[in-house]
Order: sequence, then C-alpha cells, then structure tokens
Amino acid sequence: MKAPYFFGYGSLVNRATHAYPQAQTATLSGWRRAWVRARERDDLVFLTAVPDPTARISGLIAAVPNADWAALDARETGYRRREATDAVTHEAPDAESIAVYAIDPTDMLNEGQHHILQSYLDVVVQGFLNEFGEDGVAEFFATTSGWDTPILDDRAKPLYPRAQVLSTAEMALVDHHVARIKADL
Repeated sequence: MKAPYFFGYGSLVNRATHAYPQAQTATLSGWRRAWVRARERDDLVFLTAVPDPTARISGLIAAVPNADWAALDARETGYRRREATDAVTHEAPDAESIAVYAIDPTDMLNEGQHHILQSYLDVVVQGFLNEFGEDGVAEFFATTSGWDTPILDDRAKPLYPRAQVLSTAEMALVDHHVARIKADL
C-alpha cells in the first residue's frame, strides 16, 4: 500500500526523537542545509533546507501513517511542508510522495542576536552518527552552512524539547567537528 513520506535532514534523522515507522536513509538533491533565524523564535536558529541546484544532503525518509500530517506539522511549526518526491533518492517501494519541511524565505531573519542550541545540535549529530557513521557526521558539517552562528552550551540543562543523552564519545565527536568547522570559517 502506497503512503506519503517525509524527508528529515536534521533532528528527524535521530529516530529517538520520533516514532515514525519504516524509516530509512535517503538523499535529497537540489537542496542544502543551513542554520537560519526565523520569525518563529528569533533568538534561536533552526536547520532548514534551502534550494540549491548544486547540492545534495543525506537524511531519513519515513512513512506518515494514514497520511495524518497533523502531529508532524505541529512538531515542525515554523516550517512549510513542500513537495520533494522527485528530488529524493530512496529504496522505499511504497513511497507515494515525499515532503520536506523548510522555513519559507519570507520568514527568515538576517539581523539580531541568535544562537544554535547545543542540545539541538547534539541530537542531530547523534542521529547522523547512528545512521551514517562518523563519515556521515563529517558530511553533515560539510553540507551545512551558517556555522558562524554562536552555540549556546545548554547540555547541562537542555532547552531543546527532544534532547537526548549523549555518550562521552558522542559529545567529543560533536565538539571535535564544531572546533574544526569554526576554525575553517
């Protein structure tokens, strides 16, 4: 039976943050990842997918049971669900259509104080590590822009609502890539 799917490229890559069935790795072409400020919460930045004909990003696709988008739309408040079926390479024979959530450019802000939550970044990196290994983590950092944004260390008291516990090795991996990418700016 065919079903609608979503493509996740950030926290949705971490299966511990959702219970969507039939999740599997996939690639989205013609888009890149970026940290951006949004009207939804202008003191934080969010990962979004931005159209870019030269880019491709890894992530997960998963079925949306009974085409009931309400829970996922609520989770992805501030993002707009966009059609991406033809841009996704995957192995799901029952994927009828695939959507990607992206912040509308009219909702992106360019000025002001803002930061990346460490607990949000940790969740994303943990997901990429679990799905794609250390090479996938390196690819995540390399295919994401906006690393000039300050990171708020909230690991001790996570502000991100779907924060996960990271092992010492996972935290060290995140910290290694943050130090490396900041040095490359």
